[in-house]
Amino acid sequence: MKKKNGLLLGTVTLLAAVVLAGCSSNNANQSSKKSIALMQTSDLTSLDNTNQATMPEFNTLTNISEGLYRLNDKDQPVAAMATQIEKPTDNGKKYVFHIRKNAKWSNGDPVTAADFEYSWKRSLNPKNNPVYTYVFSGIKNADAIIAGKKSYKTLGIKATSKRTLTITLDHPMAYFNKLVAMPVFMPQDKPFVEKVGTKAYGTTAKNTVSNGAFKITGWTGTNDSYTLEKNSHYWDKKAIKLDEIKYQTVKDANTAHNLFTKGELDDATISGVTAKNLQGNKNLKRVPKAWTYYLQLNQRNGQPLANKKLRQALSLVIDKQQLASKVLADGSTAASSFVSPGTSTDPTTGKDFSKETSTTYKPNVKKAKQLWAEGLKEAGISGKVNISIIGDDQDVTKNVAQFVQSQVEENLSGAKVEISNLPDKGFADRKTSGKFTMSQWYWLADFADPINYLGILTSGNAMNPGHYSDKTYDTLVEKAKSASTQTAYWRNLRAAENRLQDQTGIIPLYYVKESHLVNSKLTGVAYHVAGFADYTRASIK
Repeated sequence: MKKKNGLLLGTVTLLAAVVLAGCSSNNANQSSKKSIALMQTSDLTSLDNTNQATMPEFNTLTNISEGLYRLNDKDQPVAAMATQIEKPTDNGKKYVFHIRKNAKWSNGDPVTAADFEYSWKRSLNPKNNPVYTYVFSGIKNADAIIAGKKSYKTLGIKATSKRTLTITLDHPMAYFNKLVAMPVFMPQDKPFVEKVGTKAYGTTAKNTVSNGAFKITGWTGTNDSYTLEKNSHYWDKKAIKLDEIKYQTVKDANTAHNLFTKGELDDATISGVTAKNLQGNKNLKRVPKAWTYYLQLNQRNGQPLANKKLRQALSLVIDKQQLASKVLADGSTAASSFVSPGTSTDPTTGKDFSKETSTTYKPNVKKAKQLWAEGLKEAGISGKVNISIIGDDQDVTKNVAQFVQSQVEENLSGAKVEISNLPDKGFADRKTSGKFTMSQWYWLADFADPINYLGILTSGNAMNPGHYSDKTYDTLVEKAKSASTQTAYWRNLRAAENRLQDQTGIIPLYYVKESHLVNSKLTGVAYHVAGFADYTRASIK
């Protein structure tokens, strides 16, 4: 997430949700409520899963809403709004789901099959400016809808009765069960959305309704703190031990550490120097994530990095090992592919997909200088080369940008790097308009499959603001999506990853390893390898 809003998702670790201390867990005199508080590293701007895909949004939606399935603490899909895990028919292309009779929205409305149909089709309606459309690929007609060749109304989802939902695919999808657990596939209460207005929906707590364990309160749409209260209408409320979850925006890792030290934090994500100094702390919990931090390269016509050799040169001068161990120092490791280790195992080889497709992450300054000179000549560039790096305004992002700046300017003749660290909206606007040479970004996998990474870099994808476009790559990804056998699926995925690296479509920098300081009294948090932390079944003593 993804994220994905000129995303989606510190060491990018800081872009994850963090649990701050519940008042009652540290001061019994304040309240009898069982409460924890979560940290967002940027402000929540929307809870409309139709046209957003940001970390704060997905972190919050994971804890207030449910789709057909949800992920358990073992990262496996379990029934949520659907009564059970369904097996497909029609050679893997048709699913029929039955919605729970006791499933309700936080306002008391019943959750119906029509709520899913409404939400999914609304997410592909071009009038809603959808940004996360690619994940629908494989569902019948989705690709044609995204290409503007068919109406969003033709999407292969239909409520055939109040509680019966039929989904038709263009081809079998091995990852479908994990896919539909994502926030983007959650339902929307159609009567409620139409009552408050489609433009107002999800912009404040008053204009938001949820079908999950909690409901949001105290959010005005612009404030940096709000509360999730236990949803009395939730179908599985007996499994929910917390009364409330408090959120606030905290961008600094040192602040989080100080709060934890004071006993005001139950779970603090730390990074950089703070993490480096606390790697031996007894409260440290290392959380593996399917999460890669990388540089998006602007390859639009007329941009310097439209030249492959210049992209390769930039990649080869960055010492990723030094970046991970000296600048981040939080357990993150140097990246040698886009798909991060631990995301998935290739069943046809028995090997970790990331490891079997990795190339070296070691720098080669001599080769980089050669490629740089050749690339400048091919691109007709002489003299100074102005390179802009944009990113958000978190401290860790600034540190990474400064490291990249020094590596490039010290090793590549004529390169002048300008850094711009911007608030979220300004950052997103710069990316959308293509006003950058390199953009700092990340990908936190929404579901544990390489296609979730590789699919976002196809030509024209909304998550591909660098405009990497390669016909061979696009063909390989498409072949994987439509593969009828596992052998063909994984063969094409391996080839796509290798092609991406050969073309230096992006520059992977490091794999995120979250470092958490956790109160031993906090238990039951599902820290998903792919996706977002689920606190709905957590408890605090």
